[in-house]
Amino acid sequence: MRRAGVLLPVFSLPSEHGIGSFSKEAYDFVDILAESGQKLWQILPIGPVAYGDSPYQSPSTFAGNFMYIDLEKLIEEKLLTKKECKDKDFGDDPSRVNYDKVREGKRALLELAFSRALPEQDRDYVDFVTSTDWLEDYATYCALKEHFSGKPWYEWDEAEIAGGGEDIERSKRFHKYVQYLFMKQWMALKQYANDKGVLIVGDLPIYVAYDSADCFANRELFQLNEDNTPKAVAGCPPDAFCPDGQHWGNPLYDWDRHRETGYGWWIRRIDHCRKMFDIVRIDHFRGFDSYYSIPYGAASAAEGHWEQGPGLPFFKMLSEWFGEVNIIAEDLGYLTESVVALVRDTGYPGMRILQFAFDESHESTYLPHKYDRNCVVYTGTHDNNTTLGWYEELNDTDREYVADYINTDSGKPKKVVENLVRLAMSSVADTAIVPLQDYLLLDAGGRTNVPGTVGGNWSFRVTKAQLKKFNSVKVKFITELYGR
Repeated sequence: MRRAGVLLPVFSLPSEHGIGSFSKEAYDFVDILAESGQKLWQILPIGPVAYGDSPYQSPSTFAGNFMYIDLEKLIEEKLLTKKECKDKDFGDDPSRVNYDKVREGKRALLELAFSRALPEQDRDYVDFVTSTDWLEDYATYCALKEHFSGKPWYEWDEAEIAGGGEDIERSKRFHKYVQYLFMKQWMALKQYANDKGVLIVGDLPIYVAYDSADCFANRELFQLNEDNTPKAVAGCPPDAFCPDGQHWGNPLYDWDRHRETGYGWWIRRIDHCRKMFDIVRIDHFRGFDSYYSIPYGAASAAEGHWEQGPGLPFFKMLSEWFGEVNIIAEDLGYLTESVVALVRDTGYPGMRILQFAFDESHESTYLPHKYDRNCVVYTGTHDNNTTLGWYEELNDTDREYVADYINTDSGKPKKVVENLVRLAMSSVADTAIVPLQDYLLLDAGGRTNVPGTVGGNWSFRVTKAQLKKFNSVKVKFITELYGR
């Protein structure tokens, strides 16, 4: 089935409170997608953020980001007032997220809402708490982290943990309540999208953060020493995309231990994703074939080496457990024959990025005339520049190559971008997904992330004025023209 969609993180939506959320604007965006014939809305991970505000370094693979909770709904429920929300400073730039101000303002308002709520008298809340198996670990982690003034779990005083106290119990109740609000609002938005014929493509980072509820509560599943320091951490070697390699710092899985436990933690994780999303993009899919292991404390990612991952038996286990699992395999970067074979044998569609297609060899596998149907084509992803920004930074030779391939005047960058979108849509790939920035013809200022850098990322927001320029009629015409 041919289909098309748009990539836009939740935090990039317009809203009145400093960051995209599950607000009216999110519902309006779903309407825009439906009106333009789009069947998919791809987002980035929606878990809590910590270091660098990256959604790929979350303190929980199960929990949701409290900053996405819509305050307007809490006003409707009489838990907050309009004045209380208006009086908070969420930042004054509608095109950027100010995480510090949003985090502080929303946390204070959610504390206020919690003080007025009576969640234990809400049957839905009680059901959520009793049926959510990850919630106790997450709430405990959050409460203890606050108790220890933000220190990571591996620096906590074990004796003091045992002491507990009323403050810790109240903090646990608060975090459970916040997760209830998040899940209630997210599932309502997802249902609205599904009712409009729009499926949600979620994003599953392969790794979890070292300082996370997942690692804190499941230490035996990770490659940790007796003192809880990692034996090695995740990353990737130097390549054309990042010449110095990438040192992510995530703890690596003890795959032997996962296998011994019947992959129970992974089964719960995938089951959670299947409830939250309609399709799941697994980030860094190649890590299941072989993963890059960097000695803990190494000065450079170049000091790492490859280790064998769980491979095809892992995905056969998922199929036996769940039946069909709707997965997109993020198979970017340097791919060995075994990685290519793993993607093929699972049957999952891989990814093709047009911005990677036009290298000097003219032999890239990302060129559309080399596609098979079972793949997802993108003009670019959250880790790429916008397509306009990318094209403007190419040298003259590469610009001419791109222009020749799509039969467009190289001196008209915006026309080149429009025709690259058409190229993706017209390709044989079953699925085509275009970042919203490319439909809006935004330059490098609309970029979401620069890999390997910290600061200034994950903050792009589309403004209401920009969103008004999204031409639903034109997008629907292109979508239908190419049978999507």
